[in-house]
Order: sequence, then structure tokens, then C-alpha cells
Amino acid sequence: MVALFHHNTEPTRRSGASPAWWAMTQVDRGLVRLLGRLEVTGTIPPELRDRPGLIAANHIGMFDAFVLTAALREAGVNPRFLLTAGLLDTPVIGWGLKQGGSIRVDRGKSNVAEAFTRTIDALRSASGPVLVYPEGRISRTPGLWPERGKTGLARMALAADVPVMTISQWGAHEAVYWGTERVNSWRDLMPLVTSGLRAIRDRPLFRVHFGERVDLSDLAAGKPGDAVRAHKRIMRAITDDLVPLRADEPDTPRFYDPTRPTDSTSPWRPTA
Repeated sequence: MVALFHHNTEPTRRSGASPAWWAMTQVDRGLVRLLGRLEVTGTIPPELRDRPGLIAANHIGMFDAFVLTAALREAGVNPRFLLTAGLLDTPVIGWGLKQGGSIRVDRGKSNVAEAFTRTIDALRSASGPVLVYPEGRISRTPGLWPERGKTGLARMALAADVPVMTISQWGAHEAVYWGTERVNSWRDLMPLVTSGLRAIRDRPLFRVHFGERVDLSDLAAGKPGDAVRAHKRIMRAITDDLVPLRADEPDTPRFYDPTRPTDSTSPWRPTA
């Protein structure tokens, strides 16, 4: 693993992003620097920065989207996400994500095939790679290794015929607690506030590694079993690159978050 650029001299592409999103990502970089230290390794090849594609990342905490946004900015890529309609319909955050060119996924539509086709069309016409969490949620495994995940990302990659890269990350879980799924009062926000203040004091290290392109050239959309095979390759690639990022924490994280559920298992966790 080779240390990369901490200060990229190449301007980040603004294609598909509004000035408002550009300003928001600047604020994001400042927030990440306030709560910790960002260390980026690996690279995104120049030929993949401005073309449609997917970037698959492990999901470890409430703050990791902020960290990945900052890392993508440093890599010269406009941060954009593949998100459910619920997130994009929120008043403030959703508006900002739309400004960045994020793609909407209508999972609740009665016509699932139509929703999938719309997503594929949007992905093919995107002006740069789009970030996706194949797990679908923050990992709830005790060791914070990737969960099994779903084949949706793999199916989209094969159907749209776009390249897939991976991101492995570690450390963002130390910035903000998992918290709670529902906020009923200000008391529900207190774990997030207190953990954020602790992060400002302790300044944890946020490690982000851009992995290689995942080879899916021998797989095809619609061929039985190929979506599962593609999903396994993507998740294995994420896990393989995660191992050196947390070499001194192979079993369970040193940082303990009492609010994060640990009721899941990881089929990808290294056994040796």
C-alpha cells in the first residue's frame, strides 16, 4: 500500500455538480479535518474519473459518508451517491445531494423493473463514478467487518456495463456514534454530540484506500448466478483491502460504540 496525495493539485471535476454542492463539499472537508485526520492511499485512474462507473465501499459509521466525500474530492472526483428516494427527499441534505448529481433509486415503486431501468439509464449517463454501499446499512457485525450485502450493485454494474472500483475505509466509526434509528427528542441526539466532541479532542485517523478495478469481464447481465459471482468479487476486494487498514484490530474495534447493534455476522471476515 503506497501513500497517496494528501493535497491534490489537480482541481476536482465539477461536471454534474452545482456551485452549491461545490461549496458544501468544501464545508465537508473542513468538518472532516475538525473531527480527525484523513489519510488516503491508492488512486482512481484518470480515465475512470469522468466516465460512468460505480465505486463500492464498506459502511462503518454515521460519519463515513463525510469522510468518503472528502477523500473523493482529494482524488479529483466529484462525490456523488446512489441513494434511496427517502434520503433525496429530505429538505436540506436531500437538496444538497441532488446538487451534486446523486442518483435516485425508487425501491418502493410498484413497478420494480421500471425503477431498475431508470436507475440503469441514469447510471449510464452519469458524468463520473457513483458511490454505493453494497451492504445497504452500517455494519452490525461485532467486528465491524462487512455484512453479506445484496446483489443490487452487482446487477446494476452488469446491466449498465460500467466499471466497478472499491473503497475500503477504517476509522470513521470513531467520529460519531451509531446513535438511534429514530429521533424523538433532543436526548436522542446527545450521543452524537458527545461523541463528536470527543473526536475533536482525540482526532482519530480516518483511513481511506482506493482499490483496483474489479474484473467482471467474464460475467454478463441476465446470466444465472453471475450477479452473485460479481457481488462476491466486489465484497472480497473491499475486505482484502480493509485487512491492512486495521491490521492492529483484526478481531474487534478498539473503539467501543455502545449504541451500535451487533446482531449480524460477516461471511467475508478473514479466518486466518
